[in-house]
Amino acid sequence: MTRDQAIQHATHHFDSGAFLADLNRRVGFRTESQEPERAATLLAYLTGEIVPEAERLGFETRIFDNPVAGAGPFLIATRHEGDDLPTVLIYGHGDVVRGYDNQWREPLTPWAVKVEGERWYGRGTADNKGQHTINLAALASVLNARDGKLGFNAKLLIEMGEETGSPGLDAFCHTHKEALAADVLIASDGPRLAARRPTVFLGSRGLINFRLELNLREGAHHSGNWGGLLRNPATVLANALASLVDAHGVIAVEGLRPPPIPDAVRRALADISVGGGPGDPAVDDNWGEPGLTPPERVFGWNSFEVLALKSGNPENPVNAIPASAFAYCQLRFVVGTDWQNLGGHLRTHLDAHGFPMVEIRVERGSPATRLDPDDPWVTWAIASLEHTTGKKTAVLPNLGGTLPNEVFADTLGLPTIWVPHSYPACSQHAANEHLLGPVAREGLQIMAGLFWDLGENAPKMTAASA
Repeated sequence: MTRDQAIQHATHHFDSGAFLADLNRRVGFRTESQEPERAATLLAYLTGEIVPEAERLGFETRIFDNPVAGAGPFLIATRHEGDDLPTVLIYGHGDVVRGYDNQWREPLTPWAVKVEGERWYGRGTADNKGQHTINLAALASVLNARDGKLGFNAKLLIEMGEETGSPGLDAFCHTHKEALAADVLIASDGPRLAARRPTVFLGSRGLINFRLELNLREGAHHSGNWGGLLRNPATVLANALASLVDAHGVIAVEGLRPPPIPDAVRRALADISVGGGPGDPAVDDNWGEPGLTPPERVFGWNSFEVLALKSGNPENPVNAIPASAFAYCQLRFVVGTDWQNLGGHLRTHLDAHGFPMVEIRVERGSPATRLDPDDPWVTWAIASLEHTTGKKTAVLPNLGGTLPNEVFADTLGLPTIWVPHSYPACSQHAANEHLLGPVAREGLQIMAGLFWDLGENAPKMTAASA
């Protein structure tokens, strides 16, 4: 009954082919949450795969309808071993993006795992079926090594709508806050910093999208007859954008800039490098906020992106001054940004710079979250990963992208520890999505060790769930 035995069991689960068999079966469910006709399959994934697995692990299970009509269901599974033991909430999602079947190269298919060397191809292998399959198997390894006990209480939350923006997740967690109460969230999604480097991230940057529009008149007008007399909306909008973010990507709107990077975040990012992996683009050293390292720019700061820009007919230009122009923009932001007043900050800035005619349409955003890198749960998790792997763990205060972490950090009030089992070049959301076999094998070992340690030396329980 030792930690090593739990890790050995997890390793054998991979080496024997049992893990591959489980993952292949789960990938076979076409759980495309973006397709309304897949509603029955979303439910079947829970009833046919996750519920039987959770019940084999000693969990009591219950499936709930989504409070948002037409959105995918939720599963809550609970295993309680003692009132004096720590409780972990484990999250995952069983839905995937569209398969895009005809875009996969031969002989690959989205709906079966095809192994080619280290790469395991299939939709959901990286996002997120492979990752929660690793975590479930690691729980089984701890139970095997600890004579049927975990040494902690565990709750499992699986949603089936993450790829459509997790509709209903926050409301669901509000309603079931007591049932989901725990001491810590431990979950797996997203990529490691690099394939061979174990990684922990503690939150995610927030996200808010918005449109800038300029509609000056009805219809286009001949540029020879009217050029120099009519204001060109594309020119005006280009200058408006240039007032918001400069030629080097530096945000010029004071209200959209974050507070200074905390010392604990700087320390965590000090030994992090970005890029350099297969298929990664070259990092532009002269882009973004000056005085920051590349990791600080993507994990510790905000970025303003123009995602789309259109005026006239780009595919077939004509000699006419267009009537309108629009830009679809995005702000990725860290904790401390006044993102909820984005529209007001933009309006004040544009008016002050002579662009009152530019309209602003703000979409709903997602908050930023970040657990303090000095939190005891972080120190504990790092020690566990490094004990298992003998490698230095990369600690990201927050993911550069966005996950529904605010539901766990804010709504449920949990410290959040994410241990990803994918890597940046996994092609998630694209054709030829894949998981790396060696990363999955190491992920099984990491999670078996982490769950073992949760039953041995977890940080002191929080008052909220003790």
